[in-house]
Amino acid sequence: MGESSAEQLYRGARIALLTQHGKERVLAPLFASGLGAQLVVAEGFDTDTLGTFTREVDRAGTQLEAARRKAEIAIELSGADIGLGSEGAFVPGPFGLGSWNIEALVLVDRARGIEIIGRAGAAGRHLHGSVATLAELVAFAARAGFPEHGLVLRPNDERDPRVVKGINTQAALEKAFETAFEKAFEKAVRHATGGVVFVESELRAHLNPTRMASIGEAGRDLVARMKCACPACGLPGFGAVGQVPGLPCRDCGAPTRQPVAEEFGCVRCEHREERPLRDAAESADPAVCDYCNP
Repeated sequence: MGESSAEQLYRGARIALLTQHGKERVLAPLFASGLGAQLVVAEGFDTDTLGTFTREVDRAGTQLEAARRKAEIAIELSGADIGLGSEGAFVPGPFGLGSWNIEALVLVDRARGIEIIGRAGAAGRHLHGSVATLAELVAFAARAGFPEHGLVLRPNDERDPRVVKGINTQAALEKAFETAFEKAFEKAVRHATGGVVFVESELRAHLNPTRMASIGEAGRDLVARMKCACPACGLPGFGAVGQVPGLPCRDCGAPTRQPVAEEFGCVRCEHREERPLRDAAESADPAVCDYCNP
């Protein structure tokens, strides 16, 4: 069975996605054009109960476990045999600078008893800080890509429960800073210790286009894996599972921990293959050699 045969397995399939933040906008076209599959949104579940970026609810388990749980819930709600869950995370960027956004998509195919994972990583739009005046807030908003990227405000610090989310207009920004939303959030400056208001980027996908783009990249990775069959058993999902170290040092020729090949594997059987890295260097810098630079 080749790649075209694997692709045919999902033609006309109904795949349920659990989201309340508009992720279907970037994912549905990929599944339709790449696989001929229909992506439908599973209704009736508040995904914020599984964890929030604003820390009211801590995520239980790992990123992949959370995405898998969403896929399972999507199946239960929709009655479909295939569910899709998405989960994002933000970690410090390279050398501790900036923010790095990691997106994971988990497709659970109960009919075939397999799970296929798509991933993507890119620089994230994730800023946070404290401001004491509206002018400081406006300056922060400009750096954060506002209003295309939304903001979140709360008095005092990042753990204060009086939070206003989804701010994406100048009027809403000023109102969140100066006044109450009903009785839950009174005038921020009045309640902030020392007149400090905590502001951060809105990380929910529908209010963070940089993150939404990364979700799209994870979707492309997932669709590509769904179209690729295992040479041994024929099931879809065959793809890279790791890297093989051993690139020789340019000076001494000893194997280093730098990759020399990619390891491809099946999501079901034990079949593995090593394939040369694309555009791989012929040798490694002596700086990463344990013999030359112990």
